[in-house]
Amino acid sequence: MELNDWLNLKVPGIANALTEMNEANFDLENSIGFKGRDKVIEILHTFHKVLFPGTYTYKPVDHTRVNVAISNNIRKSALDLRDILQRVLIYNHFADCPDACQKEAERIVMALIDAFPEIRRKIQTDIQAAYNGDPAALSTEEILLSYPTITAVSFHRIAHELYNLDVKIVPRIMSEYAHQLTGIDIHPGASIGESFFIDHGTGVVIGETCTIGNNVKVYQGVTLGALSFPLDEDGNPIKGVKRHPDIEDNVVIYAGATILGGKTKIGHDTVIGSNIWLTHSVDPHSRVYNAPPAPSISTK
Repeated sequence: MELNDWLNLKVPGIANALTEMNEANFDLENSIGFKGRDKVIEILHTFHKVLFPGTYTYKPVDHTRVNVAISNNIRKSALDLRDILQRVLIYNHFADCPDACQKEAERIVMALIDAFPEIRRKIQTDIQAAYNGDPAALSTEEILLSYPTITAVSFHRIAHELYNLDVKIVPRIMSEYAHQLTGIDIHPGASIGESFFIDHGTGVVIGETCTIGNNVKVYQGVTLGALSFPLDEDGNPIKGVKRHPDIEDNVVIYAGATILGGKTKIGHDTVIGSNIWLTHSVDPHSRVYNAPPAPSISTK
């Protein structure tokens, strides 16, 4: 059979099968789809411009124009996000009336943007923590413009605010986009205090129910994960259960450490050494290290 004949005879059936499969699994009319996902990413970048006014313009900075640009960016992104959230709420059957979903979407957007000054303040503590914690850093501008930790944590602080407003898919899109950019995987549900620094960053995983205090430093390859998943009678994971550890203030966790479990708590002012595996709590002011390796070295 030639290609043209195959296209005419076979493709309509394949298209019908794929359409039926999609319609059986998704509310296509109300799903935000991949186009909506891309719009969420666009909104996230616009919010980043809002949080760092003037850094996206050529110098010298005209303060009046920067203020106008901030206002315009907020207006556009607020309306775009409202539309996305309205569709999400309809998809998740928040209310039977589209007007009710629009009002709830507007409430969420206003609450998020009201929080921007506080989000920006916290991000500045993260920038300062990176500067204080990395002897290679020569300026806070260098950290803002080039450190993956600031991209990941900045996006997380926006996503976490949305997560707390009980909209889950949009912040998850944001967090997974940050993951793609930086190699740092922070679930938007994770609660992170001030002055948080991820040094290097690649391979860090922070789970949904993890809580992290103030002035915590984490190195590459650290996992703050779940020990196990409680299952229901049908063998499916039970949602909404505390699964990830709590990290108190002033903790340092070195590269490759794995800390698991919802009952695991790392006490304040503790140092966790590299390649540690922990599934139980540690008292404050602890030092947790593996025994030094004993490599065999030959000169021959």
